[in-house]
Amino acid sequence: MIGPILLALVPIALLIGLGALLRRAAFVSEAFWPQAERLGYYVLLPALFIHGLGTARLDGVPVAALAGVLVVSTLAVAAILLAARPHLGFDGAAFTSVFQGGVRFNNYVGVSAAAGLFGAQGIALAAVANAAIVPTVNVLCVLVFARFGAGGRLTGRAVLRQLALNPLLVACAIGIGLQAAGLGLPPGLEPMLKALGQASLPLGLLCVGAALEFGAARRWARPVAVASAAKFVLMPLATLLACRALDLHGPAAATALLFQALPTASSSYILARQLGGDAPLMAGITAAQTVLAGAAIPLVLMGLLGLAA
Repeated sequence: MIGPILLALVPIALLIGLGALLRRAAFVSEAFWPQAERLGYYVLLPALFIHGLGTARLDGVPVAALAGVLVVSTLAVAAILLAARPHLGFDGAAFTSVFQGGVRFNNYVGVSAAAGLFGAQGIALAAVANAAIVPTVNVLCVLVFARFGAGGRLTGRAVLRQLALNPLLVACAIGIGLQAAGLGLPPGLEPMLKALGQASLPLGLLCVGAALEFGAARRWARPVAVASAAKFVLMPLATLLACRALDLHGPAAATALLFQALPTASSSYILARQLGGDAPLMAGITAAQTVLAGAAIPLVLMGLLGLAA
């Protein structure tokens, strides 16, 4: 169990470290990093979501129960974080980073670990997990940015416009629509979207590493701790309760627990940069959770999986 998870985490940590090294060595111009973030947000990540959601194979998977567990647990933790916000003492931009650190997840680690644990069945289960929580998390995060981001509170019409024009949400809608209609992706388009989606992962992690400000690490300690407690403690416990309530067990329950104990994704940093969050703090949360996940995910699966059976 531990081996596939660690194998999925190691390249992520190394890519973050490489990004930090490239930035400090001035290997590329400073102007490169904002453009790379923009490319990832508007092109590469949408391609990843369209391809992943549009090509998923869901035969024999308890789609409704697994999706229900994931959505319910995500909404529960989001509600807890929002209720706790006045007592945390973070400014609005910092709270958006803590919120993302508590609810977002790293697709790459999830798919890799699920495939390592359950083979082809794991890939199908991971596809359902992505279809359920990618749009849920993105809607929640856009709403939180609209309310607490550095741009200030938006009107109801402006929030709807943000949701309608958000490239990640549009990509989720396209991918789920293709899946629901059974259309799949055209032969020429499928490999192009796959290649673009694969490029989003290393580029996003390099950008996370480039944004790390080690001199601010002491200031990050408390928000990193809060985000990580939400991610590695609250989210798995909420998922366990949802599994028991919706009678989800076996590999599907293990996949739900796995995905809800994943570290936050590089897309968190890109959203923070694009939508008015605290991007350096988000980079710090991403890096810290990537390291912590090596111990947290095995502990969650070994400690809670038996209770979900």
